[in-house]
Formats: sequence, structure tokens, C-alpha cells
Amino acid sequence: MARIKIAALISGGGRTVLNIAEEINAGRLDAEMAIVIASRQCKGVDRCREAGMEVRPVNYKEMPDTLTYSNAIAAILDEAGVDLVIQAGFLSLWRIPRNYAGRVMNIHPALLPGFGGKGMYGHHVHQAVLERGCKVSGCTVHFVDNEYDSGPIIVQKCVPVYDTDTPDDLAGRVFEQECKAYPEAIAMFAGGKLTIDGQIVRIAK
Repeated sequence: MARIKIAALISGGGRTVLNIAEEINAGRLDAEMAIVIASRQCKGVDRCREAGMEVRPVNYKEMPDTLTYSNAIAAILDEAGVDLVIQAGFLSLWRIPRNYAGRVMNIHPALLPGFGGKGMYGHHVHQAVLERGCKVSGCTVHFVDNEYDSGPIIVQKCVPVYDTDTPDDLAGRVFEQECKAYPEAIAMFAGGKLTIDGQIVRIAK
């Protein structure tokens, strides 16, 4: 089987993409980072370029509407011939074309379906987890549909939450697990092990 081509969508620091690229370069993930698309100028643009990746900016705020924005992204994905799209700290809404259904993943810094939805990202998620008094948190890799954080779940990993935690403390612990969960989910996709059955992802042995 040929190695899969990945496109990454970013809006922030790009750490998640760099982690996946490191897994690829180390030979632990049979994939190719074909293109990185940035929704705005951010640290991730420079970091990914410095790591040798092609980065294409598609500025959300410069587009007249969501459909135009979504079409611009889809055109780049088609041109690059990607097999899988990974959202990695991507904060802009884009409408996923039918031909990419089941081929777009996201990672969320909490255990979905809790602490998801519009406005729940980054620091906001960890603050909400602490304010609710949760004893565990974690991360979720899921397929993306056209609703916030509602697609079928692929991988989840847990971390403890301590009474002394700040949002940054919890974020650091969760990110360590994100660096394991996302490559794991991508590897299962690349190996043809994932089947979507309604809202459930079946994983072949």
C-alpha cells in the first residue's frame, strides 16, 4: 500500500503538525505531509516552513463567505491529491465537501462529547474542565462532520486532573497524550482499519 498523503489545517502554533511530521520522519508513521493550509498568519506558518513543509495561507477573514472559503480549501486539497485531512488547532469553519466525508480528522483537548462545541478550544476547554471539578480529562481524535466536535470518535486518551492544576498545567498533560493519540489514529486510517458505522468508528484488529 502506498503511503498516504496528509494535509494539515492550522490556525496557531503548529505544534501538533510538527509532532506528526516528527513521527513520519522517524519512520513510525507511513505517511507524507503533502501540504499545510493556514487560516491566518500564525507561528505555525513559520515553524512548518522551517521544517521543510509547504504552507499555503488561505485567510478566513479575507473571504466573502464560508462557501468561498471552503471551496478555496477544497481546491488546494484536490490539487495536492491528499488522502486524509487533519485539523490541528484549526479554528475556522469550513464546509467539508462530500468527497472528503470520512477523510477529515480533528483532535480536541477534552473527552468528547463533554466540553465541546463552538468556542470550546485551547485554554477555554481546560478552564471549563477545572471549573467543573472533573477528576479526569484527556483528548479525543474524531472524524469531522459539519457540526462542532460532533463527529464519530476514533481514539481517546485520559489524564488525571489535580486540585492544584492551572489550565496550563492541565494543557501540558493533555498535549502529551495528543502527541500519541493523533499519530495512532492516522496510522489506523492508513492501515485501512477504520470503518464508520453511524456515530461509531469500528476498528479492525
